[in-house]
Amino acid sequence: MVTQLTIDIVSDVSCPWCIIGYKALEQALQNIAPNITASISWQPFELNPKMPKEGQEIVEHITQKYGISEQQAAQNRETIKQRGLSLGYKFGVRGGGRIYNTFDAHRLLHWAQELDEEQKNTCEQGNQTKLKLALFDLYFQQEGNPSDHQQLLAVVDKVGLNKDIAQGILNSDQYAQDVRKIQQHYQSAGVSSVPAVIVNNKHLISGGQPVEVFEAALREIAKEG
Repeated sequence: MVTQLTIDIVSDVSCPWCIIGYKALEQALQNIAPNITASISWQPFELNPKMPKEGQEIVEHITQKYGISEQQAAQNRETIKQRGLSLGYKFGVRGGGRIYNTFDAHRLLHWAQELDEEQKNTCEQGNQTKLKLALFDLYFQQEGNPSDHQQLLAVVDKVGLNKDIAQGILNSDQYAQDVRKIQQHYQSAGVSSVPAVIVNNKHLISGGQPVEVFEAALREIAKEG
């Protein structure tokens, strides 16, 4: 008998621990397959909702936001780099660069989720997940700007989604209210940091946990039937 789990991942495309958490979750799901499977949806969270379009130099931003030194920021980056490598994800050179507003990326992700729902796509690698992973790569591996419309459209095209429809979304305020409403929902539910992995709408696994933590938690949840 196969147990199907529903997994919502509240995250931002500029959050390194979100891609680390996903990679660990992905491996955990491989370990428990085929007896336990999951459908994955990505939910919006903005680390920096007030970030202006031009963004901010990343080291300056991190040291100001978290009150740490440049040396501590460098140590954190090395920790993130090594965790990523242990899970098969290679971060690019992010010693410099900038942090950006990600709201438009979340609008496109909401659109991709609608496409999955229309197509009744319940696999782990639907349109939304493909787009999300490509957006992670844009920011972390290609030093791209997830607020730049041309770069967003290039990512949309790369994953095989309709570039013209995406252009129309970006040129309007389509899905803006939907995204804000979802963000408010999770904030009201107590989500204040990401990633927040919510299983079957009630079990929360916080942070970029190791593979074994995800695996143990998913096996336990699956026992509930």
